[in-house]
Amino acid sequence: MNIALDMMGGDYAPLEAVKGISLFLAEGHYKVSLTLIGDEAKLGPLLEAHNIPLVNITIVHASQEIAMHEHPTKALREKQQSSIAIGFHLLATGKTAAFISAGNTGAMLVGALFSIKAMEGVTRPTIGAYIPREDGTLGLLVDAGINADCKPENLNQFATLGALYAEHILGFKNPKVGLVNMGEEEGKGNLLSQAAYPLLKENKHINFIGNIEGRDILLNKADVMVCEGFTGNIILKMAESLYDLVLRRAVRDEHFDRFNFEIYGGVPVLGVAKPVIIGHGISHAIAFKNMILTAERMIEKELMQKMKEVFTVKSVS
Repeated sequence: MNIALDMMGGDYAPLEAVKGISLFLAEGHYKVSLTLIGDEAKLGPLLEAHNIPLVNITIVHASQEIAMHEHPTKALREKQQSSIAIGFHLLATGKTAAFISAGNTGAMLVGALFSIKAMEGVTRPTIGAYIPREDGTLGLLVDAGINADCKPENLNQFATLGALYAEHILGFKNPKVGLVNMGEEEGKGNLLSQAAYPLLKENKHINFIGNIEGRDILLNKADVMVCEGFTGNIILKMAESLYDLVLRRAVRDEHFDRFNFEIYGGVPVLGVAKPVIIGHGISHAIAFKNMILTAERMIEKELMQKMKEVFTVKSVS
């Protein structure tokens, strides 16, 4: 398998990306080929300094970069030689099997939607975020911020995509799916929640357990927590702030240590035809290593094919 990395994306690129590759290779993943996209003049010395063997590594020169502040669509259109644009071209043409970047999130989403495109039957792709639970397991929150306004059908599809990811990548057998709401009873919530509930209840591809409340997010009540991106992003940023708070207050607690996003790397874009992983802009070496591991698992488990098979049946609205 060949995984492409945007080496210029992120606040600490390309150094931390190179360090992440070193950590990945140190674990013995020599069967994975890596395509590193970035400024050759910067990458060469760093790879040499960190004693990274060039076996199974290809460097693709990118003369341009997309900065974090740039308009995603405009930047992708005008910077065809940027590391992100080249990465999506390689993925779309089948030269690589997955693409990873900690660069401009908007450009990554635009590239995923318009270069790779959504799977047949998927009306809107989604991104998931990991939620550490009190029992030591990870929950998956979908949508985490790219679909602020949704229709009930969108939430139903997010649930199916999230359940497949939770089963095949996170290792849950028959993962429990809950609808994030303001009460447990059926019929609670706004119009979107009320309309989504019966669709989730009838969805044969998921193990729907009903509504869950905010107090259930950090507990092992639902493995996949479904909501529109407005709510999901607030939950995600609240979780991130908890980690920042405990660091500032020098609180050492095993549970809150797991709120460090570096442990999990990046978040997957679910519902597009090929694996795309988006990392945080402040990613360090551990995050890059874990993003490569996530992409590797998605390819090994043939996750995209499993998702395509479900949506080809056309039984998910």
